[in-house]
Amino acid sequence: METFIQQIINGLVLGSMYALVALGYTMVYGIINLINFAHGEVLMFGALTSWTVVTLLVDSGLPGWALMSISLLCAVVVCSALNFSIEKLAYRPLRNAPRLAPLITAMGMSLLLQTIAMIIWKPNPKPYPQLLPAEPISLGGPVITVTQILILGVTAIVLATLMYIVNRTKLGRAMRATAENPRVAALMGVKPDLVISATFVIGAILAAVAGIMWAANYGTVQHTMGFLPGLKAFTAAVLGGIGNLAGAVVGGLLLGLVEALGAGYLGALTGGVLGSHYADIFAFVALILVLTLRPQGLLGERVADRA
Repeated sequence: METFIQQIINGLVLGSMYALVALGYTMVYGIINLINFAHGEVLMFGALTSWTVVTLLVDSGLPGWALMSISLLCAVVVCSALNFSIEKLAYRPLRNAPRLAPLITAMGMSLLLQTIAMIIWKPNPKPYPQLLPAEPISLGGPVITVTQILILGVTAIVLATLMYIVNRTKLGRAMRATAENPRVAALMGVKPDLVISATFVIGAILAAVAGIMWAANYGTVQHTMGFLPGLKAFTAAVLGGIGNLAGAVVGGLLLGLVEALGAGYLGALTGGVLGSHYADIFAFVALILVLTLRPQGLLGERVADRA
């Protein structure tokens, strides 16, 4: 039972990081029906920017939480500018093109950003400094760290904030109107280009936060670190119902739980044939089952295609 509870905690932490990235995917898709496959690389830029700032200030005598906060602000600025530029230069000219064109562009942008990061920060992995207390907190057997508690809290706050923005603010109403019909929304005074750019910036902020949380939790950063979290987060968004904010969080948490429990019990279930590094099997089997039985995702709704 102790192992089970520990894996549940690990799964919730991992799923929370997936959820932060999946929220960025689902917001962009909900507005313009585009899968931004470069989103994982925005996470990577945020983590590497944070590492650069922390490395420069680590001898300044500032406490760890202050260093993390300063690096987060810098990462948010860099990621927001990056995602804004990507949308304006790469996606906006293809907005009315066949769907395959922006999809291929997104994949190309992902590779381009990896190459740029490799040139700037070099390809070797870099240790991310321990900024928060590393001493685990005992829960009567299972343990949890301060960093993991922070990840869980940040995910809850981010989801609540996004739900408020989308449902209670003028920007949120403009987002919903643009998602429904951008041409009609423009006639009503909404500026679709501005709304779409704002959506990309919000997604970049989420990616920056997720990147720092990922780096702080695993203690290492490199130019390829965004690919797998991006792929898993996209899987989580589809699992929960892409375009649905709550669905992205549910999908992320579920994916994290499945992956953690698979890593904990896969060896025993297969008699030692498969180790914990094969835990991805469970995650993608769960995705296949959900897409087979409920193609719109767990919390997605059946909607008519746009005219």
